[in-house]
Amino acid sequence: MDIFVFVTLLAIGVHVLRSREQAQRIALLGSYLGKFQIEKLMQDLLNGYQRALGETDEERQMQVWRYLEPAEQTLSEQFNRFVLEFAKVAEPQARVSRLPLALPFVSQHFPDTTLDMRKLLSVHAHGITQASQNDQTQSPRRKAFTLSAELMLMQHSCHWFCRSKTVASARLLARHQTAYAQVLEAVTTQTRQTYFQLIKN
Repeated sequence: MDIFVFVTLLAIGVHVLRSREQAQRIALLGSYLGKFQIEKLMQDLLNGYQRALGETDEERQMQVWRYLEPAEQTLSEQFNRFVLEFAKVAEPQARVSRLPLALPFVSQHFPDTTLDMRKLLSVHAHGITQASQNDQTQSPRRKAFTLSAELMLMQHSCHWFCRSKTVASARLLARHQTAYAQVLEAVTTQTRQTYFQLIKN
C-alpha cells in the first residue's frame, strides 16, 4: 500500500475515533451541567463585572457590585452541587489526558498520563466558593477579578475534558481574550498550587 494512502487512512481513522470519544465526553458532562444554570450565571456575572467597571460614579458602581452578590452565591452553590453529582461518575470515565492533543483510547490504555476530572472540579469548587465568599476581604473590584479568573479556569478544564488542553486554551483566548497563563496568575494562590499539583502528578 502506498505510504501516503496508509497515512491518510490512519489519520481518518484517528479522527473518527477521537470525534466519537469527544462526543461521549461532551454528552457525559452535558448530562450533569444541564441540571444547573452555571453557564448562564457565569456569563451574567462576567457581563455584570464589565458593567460595574464601566461605571464612573462610585456610588452607582457599588450598587452594581451589591446587585451581583446574590448571583455569585447562587453560582457557587450550584457549582458545588454539580461537583457532588459529577463525583458519582466512574473513575475511568472521569479521566482527562494530560497530553496537549487529544488521541483516542489514551485514557483507557495509558491511565498514568491522565488526571481525574472529579478532583479537578473539586479544586474549582473550592476556589469559586472562596472567591465568592471573599474570605480574603478583597475590594469589590479585586474580588471580581479573582472570581472571574476562577470561573475561566473552571471553564478551561471543562473544555479540556471534552476536547484537549490545546483546544481549551485556544477557546479561552478566543472567548475572553485572556491567555491560559494569565488566568493561572489571577486565581488564588491556593487554587493555583492545588491545580498544578493535580495536573502534574
